[in-house]
Amino acid sequence: MLPTGSVSALRLAAAGPEGTSDILVELGIVLLVLAILGRLAARMGIPSIPLYLLAGLMLGEGGLIPLDAGEEFLAVGAQIGVVLLLLLLGLEYSPEDLRHGLRTTWLAGLVDGLANGLPGFALGLLMGWSVTASLLLAGVTYISSSGIIARLLGDFERYTNRETPVILSILVMEDIVMAVFLPIMAVLLVGASVAQGAVAAGVAIALVAAAVFVSFKFSRHVSAAVHSRSRELLLLSVLGLTFLVAGLAEAAQVSAAVGAFLLGLTLSGQVADDVRDLMPPLRDVFGGIFFVFFGVTIDPRDLIPVLLPALALAVVTAATKIATGMWAAKRAGIGPKGQWRAGVSLVPRGEFSIVIAGLGIGAGVQPQLGPLAAAYVLILAFSGSLMMRYAAKIGPPSRWLPARADAR
Repeated sequence: MLPTGSVSALRLAAAGPEGTSDILVELGIVLLVLAILGRLAARMGIPSIPLYLLAGLMLGEGGLIPLDAGEEFLAVGAQIGVVLLLLLLGLEYSPEDLRHGLRTTWLAGLVDGLANGLPGFALGLLMGWSVTASLLLAGVTYISSSGIIARLLGDFERYTNRETPVILSILVMEDIVMAVFLPIMAVLLVGASVAQGAVAAGVAIALVAAAVFVSFKFSRHVSAAVHSRSRELLLLSVLGLTFLVAGLAEAAQVSAAVGAFLLGLTLSGQVADDVRDLMPPLRDVFGGIFFVFFGVTIDPRDLIPVLLPALALAVVTAATKIATGMWAAKRAGIGPKGQWRAGVSLVPRGEFSIVIAGLGIGAGVQPQLGPLAAAYVLILAFSGSLMMRYAAKIGPPSRWLPARADAR
């Protein structure tokens, strides 16, 4: 999924005293930088993801403090980070959430995919990219950041708002689509034939359907088998199962991230609640390393040629996300103010967009994909978070509001 170079083993023991000290010093610097940036993001009231990406850009080739000794360790940490990010994301959805989301938002999900994926695909073709690279860019522009949006909904105390179920249902649909999209793209990236691609699509759809079926019918049984009153045993069981499923998924070219997400869907009840309480600090540490490592793989000088395309794409897809969210909220009977909040809440892009771009980087499909995706995510993670924070002050236009000032 990510360009890990020759990460065949953790060479700490073989590095010798001098090599070990260099690795530990570099890792210490990385973690301290993440701590400082996390505090800064909290004070600014924005998510930490864009700052972590900036840190990676500064620490990579062409940056201010290039890493050397610790890069392989960051690569392994990044793999763990994306697996934990997607596991926790899957745990956010109960069987009831899945059932409601699939039943009520399938049409909104279809409109969402077309309205927000087509601009990315079109720009890729206009820039002379291959169809495969353009499809990856379509995925980057299509998927909103469930992690950022869920975090900000909690920070801004909007979980009880009428439009929030609409937002969450659309996010559920997007994540399920990604569970099918990622393995198909993984097969296309290795140069598979049309027949192999069709088989991959069938396998991906079957896996997602199986995970949803297990979530509906047997999630209590799976959760009971994993559950333990001991936090240590619970974490060991869940982490062991997660890495096992992710590794098997990666070996089957389904994507480790998708495997972790599907496992999260199958866990529910007390296990899901306990893991959501215990795992976030671990996820945040390794998730931070994931975003740093993605930035490390990109030379900041490569951002300059793609800044204008990234900005144009960000403007267009921010508008299409807002329109999609407002339309979905209107269909659910939400008032204009709630429609506006639903629309702007879908603007931030983040972890999934970076995962998709990481696929392309690892396969060497298009050199500009990584820099363009990084610039695009930086723009919309920042601006989308600010739009969510100040949604009431920046819109919607007064002509969209009904006569009654209290309409919601």
